[in-house]
Amino acid sequence: MQSVQTTILPVHPLRPEPARIERAAALLRAGNLVIFPTETVYGLGADALQPQAVQNIFVAKGRPYSDPLIVHIAEYQTLETLVTHIPDEAHQLAKAFWPGPLTLVLPAHKRVPAIVTAGMPTVAVRMPRHPVALALIRAAATPIAAPSANRFMHVSPTTAQHAFADLHGRVPLILDAGPCEIGVESTVLDLTGETPTLLRPGGVSLEMLQSILPLVQYRKPHSSSQAELETDEARKSPGQMLIHYAPTIPAYLFEGSTPHIHAAMLATLQQHQAQGQRVGILLADEDMDIFAESGADLYTLGSLSQPEQVAAHLFAGLRTLEEAGVQIILCRTFAEQGIGLAIRDRLLKATGSKVITAR
Repeated sequence: MQSVQTTILPVHPLRPEPARIERAAALLRAGNLVIFPTETVYGLGADALQPQAVQNIFVAKGRPYSDPLIVHIAEYQTLETLVTHIPDEAHQLAKAFWPGPLTLVLPAHKRVPAIVTAGMPTVAVRMPRHPVALALIRAAATPIAAPSANRFMHVSPTTAQHAFADLHGRVPLILDAGPCEIGVESTVLDLTGETPTLLRPGGVSLEMLQSILPLVQYRKPHSSSQAELETDEARKSPGQMLIHYAPTIPAYLFEGSTPHIHAAMLATLQQHQAQGQRVGILLADEDMDIFAESGADLYTLGSLSQPEQVAAHLFAGLRTLEEAGVQIILCRTFAEQGIGLAIRDRLLKATGSKVITAR
């Protein structure tokens, strides 16, 4: 694609300046791309109802057309124009979690371009909570299709600088409202089957969903086979590739009891250091004493008792170690309750399911 000059435009995260929002909205209406913040990660947006504009998203990211996009709205009434049926469950969930990090998969209306849905009869829709995102959608007066603002399969961006590093020269404008609050993508829930099905864990936890709809199911991945991720069910949601949200260097995930994780990570660290490699480690605050004198590049994600903090720092940690020049990244697992399920999902995809069970 033709290179363009990329401008980073600061906006107030809570009270976005109308003139700056309108500048971005005008670009969207004209069929251009704009990077904007949400409460989850930064998004690469285009007018969802302009197929050529949406195509520019795929070109800019290097994203395959088989990977559907999430459509962002600012008013609940807009949902009625994008889908053919809104079940009672959707009303209940929207009342509880919109605006917020929950994406609902529903039967698509014919006005939604096929390029948005990857040719599927379903469309994924959410209403973001970030004031800048909501202001932009309202000013553009159109739904905005937006995946994460990064190169396809690379680590998702939680700051404007992350997005610039991946996509500068490919998009004219980035709205910079500072770091994202949640740090992992939205939860994706499929409401088109007999049973509500969690396709991607995210900022709304499984437990929170089940507090509204007790029958919500989640089939935890048990296989590293790409074939498992190529079903129609998987194609309804983005982020279903075996390797996704991944650094450009090898990464390994260690699971087991904490003492065994520490021992296995130290042994692996020493093995790679003996080969002259620079090693990066993603860890918790509570692990710091174990690795402080290890000679590895350390990035602490936060306390084990604060999984929201871990999620908010996860992608920044992967990017920081990658940019530091390490040749391999080692990471521990975290508890899977609440947002911990989303953290594990992202770590599994960042490592390509390269899991070392420590015993």
